[in-house]
Amino acid sequence: MTINRLEWQQLLPNTAACTGLFEREYRREPLNIAITQPRLQKSLHTFCHQHATASPFMLIKAVDSRAYLSLIHDTVKNIQPTGSEIFGSRYEINNAVISRVDAQSKSDNFAATDDCLYEEWLETEQLFGCLRKHNDSYTLEPGLIHKANGGILILSVRTLLTQPHLWFRLKQAVVSQRFQWFSVDDTRPLPLSIPSMPLELKVILVGDRYGLGELQELEPELIEQVIYTEFETDLVVNQDEDIVTWCEYLNSVASHYQLPSIDASAYPSLINIAVRKSGDQEKLPLCPQLLSHILSDAVPFAAPAITAQSLEQSEQEKLWRESYLSEMVLDDIDLGQVRIETEGFVIGQINGLSVLEYPGHPRAMGEPSRISCVVHLGDGEITDVERKSELGGNLHAKGIMIMQAFIAAELASDQQFPFSGSIVFEQSYGEVDGDSASLAGLCALMSALSQQPINQQIAVTGSVDQFGNVQTIGGINEKIEGFFDVCNSRELTGSQGVILPLTNIRHLCLKNDVVEAVKAGRFHLWAIDHAQDALPLLTGLPYVDENKPSIIGSIQERITQVAGNDRNRLPWPFRWLNWFNRG
Repeated sequence: MTINRLEWQQLLPNTAACTGLFEREYRREPLNIAITQPRLQKSLHTFCHQHATASPFMLIKAVDSRAYLSLIHDTVKNIQPTGSEIFGSRYEINNAVISRVDAQSKSDNFAATDDCLYEEWLETEQLFGCLRKHNDSYTLEPGLIHKANGGILILSVRTLLTQPHLWFRLKQAVVSQRFQWFSVDDTRPLPLSIPSMPLELKVILVGDRYGLGELQELEPELIEQVIYTEFETDLVVNQDEDIVTWCEYLNSVASHYQLPSIDASAYPSLINIAVRKSGDQEKLPLCPQLLSHILSDAVPFAAPAITAQSLEQSEQEKLWRESYLSEMVLDDIDLGQVRIETEGFVIGQINGLSVLEYPGHPRAMGEPSRISCVVHLGDGEITDVERKSELGGNLHAKGIMIMQAFIAAELASDQQFPFSGSIVFEQSYGEVDGDSASLAGLCALMSALSQQPINQQIAVTGSVDQFGNVQTIGGINEKIEGFFDVCNSRELTGSQGVILPLTNIRHLCLKNDVVEAVKAGRFHLWAIDHAQDALPLLTGLPYVDENKPSIIGSIQERITQVAGNDRNRLPWPFRWLNWFNRG
């Protein structure tokens, strides 16, 4: 058995050992991804310096926002080879006749103006230019591909997928290395004949995994030939130098967005906030938008530098602004509109933990869910009420089936299981999905089968496999805090707490109220790695013991009693056979 009662120090990232690192003076260098994105840096260098016969396209998995496009653009500008060659053309219009010659000067109307450009959203005329008519005169206006001719263009995949005609025309021009003029209005041809112009252009496409997946379906052969890389979302922290790297990067972000300096006292708070975002004590986020927003929120409270106090004030104010919905959920529980029991012992009932995400609301919130199970004589089928009522998702159904398989293997009976049962999320009126309640459901079922009551002061979260191993789940901080808030509003007893997977310890970064309660012994967290570790905590009985009452022993005794009663139900002419089974 592995039952770890967690100390308060395990509920937050360990920043105490890094005090000396925080006291260093970090310079506000220009934002440079080289120290945090070595794969991206190397891939961009390869793309910028590759042979002319290689694919002119590159894919980067990243958020396709202006902040990311700008960062990639700045990196490309630093590593791009310099050249004095002039790319482009000069168009002249005389008497409604358009002629073209190769550009001789960068001041020519269709000579390239930059070797790297980017844009988050584009329309046809912005990308390809256009022919305009005013009165009886015509003018040609260049697009982005003309301005970046000979260089690199950085675009959003989302922009091209929502306007497929842009992508197909861009691909044709880049691959053929020739730009053919066309009418923006497909129903009207160009009023003048415009000579085509040579085009030497590379394109970097930036998008999330879904967008890149759609592009792959659209262009499978092209995607096979391109350079692919990713903007890494987190920095893995394995040693002190990784903390130093993140602090340097953080100061670069502050400098890039012209934010105040960061005081040494702010770094532990920043790491706590960052871990809440990454969901892992050993990973710190690298998203420049996220980090700049965290620092920007603290600016109204910073004088003159961003400190731990200013960060705490900004986080408290942000929580207050966004807490109306969570307060309404908690009020429903306090008023008894949603029934959650946090006292006493009940057979076949347990407090599972859920994470609620409402459309349009920026913050996920934890809420306990009352899971109940009843059993009766039957054919061994365990009914998942959520699935039967079409309110359970596929992952939820999978978790219930795995739970049943574990129980069948544990009892290891040659006879058909003589009980049937049903498991339900009480007062659940929307879809339930995910397998994080499978451990709670298993405990409720074992309680109902053994007739041993469960302590309602303890909530449970975790998924199980067919061997009973407890596995990692998501949203662990929100789930713990959701149950803590319910218990705290009813007054902490010192016996309340949460059972969680052992592998989730590294994901803990709990709010101060929970940490202080655990520190004072008024709330508890137990980390386990097997289902048999949960039931002794919940029922007070050992999971299995040949010498005294246990959960498995109680279930087997019930099965034996039912089997004996079944023999007594033989038709009266054959009841004499029971005589041979005595003893």
